[in-house]
Parts: sequence; structure tokens; C-alpha cells
Amino acid sequence: MKKLVVLTGSGISAESGIKTFRDSDGLWEGHNVMDVATPEGWQNNQELVLDFYNQRRRKLHEVKPNKGHKVLAEMEHYFNVNIITQNVDNLHEQAGSTKVLHLHGELFKVRSIKNENYILDWKLDLKTGDVDSDGNQLRPHIVWFGEDVPALEEAIILTQRADYIAIIGTSMQVYPAAGLIHCSNKNVPIFYIDPKPATIYDLSNPLEIIPMNATEGVEVLKNKLLL
Repeated sequence: MKKLVVLTGSGISAESGIKTFRDSDGLWEGHNVMDVATPEGWQNNQELVLDFYNQRRRKLHEVKPNKGHKVLAEMEHYFNVNIITQNVDNLHEQAGSTKVLHLHGELFKVRSIKNENYILDWKLDLKTGDVDSDGNQLRPHIVWFGEDVPALEEAIILTQRADYIAIIGTSMQVYPAAGLIHCSNKNVPIFYIDPKPATIYDLSNPLEIIPMNATEGVEVLKNKLLL
């Protein structure tokens, strides 16, 4: 099977009713990003950070995968599909995709503040006093600004091996995720699905823009690849 690597961002989840974190004024749900998505924010106000992600986690219980998620899952019948997502929801998994790599962590997981390999599935609110087996506080399993991206090396390897690349719902302007497309073989076709596609600079790959939202564009992508 040909290898299809799909890079997804907030645009695909927005169609399921999940708001993109960063609003037009630069705030995340009314909060400064430094207050809720950095190690310093955690140190300064742990309760605020816990509440912020608890609200996001509750919302995730209410939403369902959309057609874009579902068609990507169906494409596993025809391609070796690896999804590399910047999203922290589990909508790809809910839709049936079996190989999903989360660059920025997962809302339904938590980890120890002392041991980054101590990770638990977690679908309820996380509170101060919820601890690991050694008594260390648990934190959201989210990659905050200023932290390393543990999954990046695997993402680079997957991208290097791709026969096709699709970009869905992300402007590919935020690093390190934005650098992934430059890791691909230069003759690998790239399909960019976005109703308002941003400019992708310094790209030598064959590029086809599909100016649609995810629910429409993924079906178009599927048909193009199966021709």
C-alpha cells in the first residue's frame, strides 16, 4: 500500500464544534496563552490551568467526529494512513483511524509532573491532589509552549517515508509542525485542504490546493488519490 501522511490541525475539529484555542484577539478562550499553556503558567496558577483543561475535556465528551475524520478513517482500506495531528482531541480515533500521532499531547491523558513517561488515560476533571504512585501531582498531558515535542522525531520519519502528504485544517505556520513538510521527498505530492489556504513558502514539492473545508475536501482528496 502507498503511504499517506495526513497533517491535521484545528480546522478539522472546528467542524465538529471544537473551538480553535486561539481567538482573533490572540486569547485562548479568554486567557492569555502564557497563563494556561506554559510551564510558567502552571507554576503561577495551577488551579487556573487545571480548570482550563477540565473545561476543554468536558467539551470533548459532547462532540463527535465529522465526515472529514470518518473519510480519513475509511482511507485505511486503500492506503497506509498515518495521521500526524496538532489537535489534542481524540476525534480521529473515535472515527476509526488506527495510526494517530499527537504532536501536542492529548486531553484524555494526564502525566506526572516528575516522570513524563508516567501517563494515564483520564476522562474526568483533574484536580490538585490527583497524584502518581509516588505522590507527585498529575498535570495535563499537553505539550506547552517552551516544552520539547517528544513525538517530533517519529513524525519526521513518517513524513520522510510518505508517498503522499495531505494538510488539513492547519496553516502550517507554527513550528516545529510547520517544518515537517520540508522533511518529505521533493517529488512527493502535497494536497492542501483549506477554505482559506495560507501561503506555504519555500516548497519545491508538487502542490495541489483544495479550497474547501475538511468535510468536503477530504472526500475530494480520496477521489483524487484513487483515480
